[in-house]
Amino acid sequence: MPGRTPDERRRAAEERARRREARERGELQPAEPDREPEDQAPAEIEPLRSPPRRTAVAERPPMSRAARAQRVGRPGRPSLPARSPRPRRWFRRFVALLALIFIGAALWAINATFQPFRGEDDQQGGVAVQIPDGADAKAIGKLLEEKGVVDDARFFEINATLTFRRSDLRSGNYVLRRHMTNGAAIDALMQGPKVKVVKTFEVSIPEGRSIKEGAPAIQKSGIDGNYLKATRSKRSRTAARAIGLPTSRDTLEGMLFPATYELKVGASAQELVDKQIQAMGDNFGKLDLGFAKRKNLTRYDIAIIASLIERETASDKERPLIASVIYNRLKQGEPLGIDATIRYAEDNWTRPLRQSELERDGPYNTRLRQGLPPTPIGSAGLASLKAAAHPASTDYLFYVAKPGACHAFSSTSAQFERDVAAYNKAREENGGKAPAQKC
Repeated sequence: MPGRTPDERRRAAEERARRREARERGELQPAEPDREPEDQAPAEIEPLRSPPRRTAVAERPPMSRAARAQRVGRPGRPSLPARSPRPRRWFRRFVALLALIFIGAALWAINATFQPFRGEDDQQGGVAVQIPDGADAKAIGKLLEEKGVVDDARFFEINATLTFRRSDLRSGNYVLRRHMTNGAAIDALMQGPKVKVVKTFEVSIPEGRSIKEGAPAIQKSGIDGNYLKATRSKRSRTAARAIGLPTSRDTLEGMLFPATYELKVGASAQELVDKQIQAMGDNFGKLDLGFAKRKNLTRYDIAIIASLIERETASDKERPLIASVIYNRLKQGEPLGIDATIRYAEDNWTRPLRQSELERDGPYNTRLRQGLPPTPIGSAGLASLKAAAHPASTDYLFYVAKPGACHAFSSTSAQFERDVAAYNKAREENGGKAPAQKC
């Protein structure tokens, strides 16, 4: 180009080349053609400088942190999406929930084992417990749970194990309190049978049982001494004779009133027998014996009849009817035919009577002998004593178990035979077992 030196033309060409490259990169917008008008005088060439970066790009609003993070990445690779915080937050909540469950279960187990918030109540009542020789903590825990002394045998055993007292539990006959804490029960068993956990305890004697039948359970009730021996003592016989025991009888059978007795811890078997005799005398005093005296029956006879009634029925409605059959058969001189008297003599209260037992003669075989047996066959309650003193007015001579009811009563042999046939038929239909009775 005229008017320029070779160096100026060379620099101008380099400048145009740089501008083209800048436009191709988008750094500059196309402007005028890369030539100068010929009629324009040559301008002074400014020194070549690097153009400012992105000078031709319009200004943009500031970008958010998330947008900037989205744009950051290696050239040629798409940016990875941001991770959602929800899975991580859910996992933290799940772990926290598991921790709470674990803590709750641990607190529950600790409370069940050591029971720190339970108080000891002396009014819970005493219960007799016999710890056999050689029993370990596991067996003792099960026994205490069955008796209601502790709530759970497993936690009793855990407590004894964690406190290193498993081997210190002593055997023997105890009177413990119901619903004790595991720790209190362990403390008591470490002290031995003479420990005083409660002030009093109860002995329950069911109605109808003979002395020999009830003695094992009474012996385990917490009393001291031998119960059978106490019933045979001279002191007991003297007290029983004062309320009606004949001098010709040495046994207290039927003269020991069945009830629930409260005794002080450490009470002897003789104290229990004394209470039973006194209670029998008190209940005799509640009877109107006028009718019995007109039949020449004594208090002791009433006790015998009442013991038979107690064995024959559990229904208060039927007791006077059973009594009327006994009275009517005594009046006519007929054997009573009550198999319970044979069971008493044979000491057989559970299995079916054998034919040999039914045919064996003796004072208690009321199938063969007339009149009353020589002694009561058990301890009767007040309801049976009242029925024995005042029977119902009937002409019944027979009764037999009736399917679906207690007994069928009859006045004639023919009706009795029909009742027996109905009973036998029901028994056959029941597979040889006695038919169900609803009293």
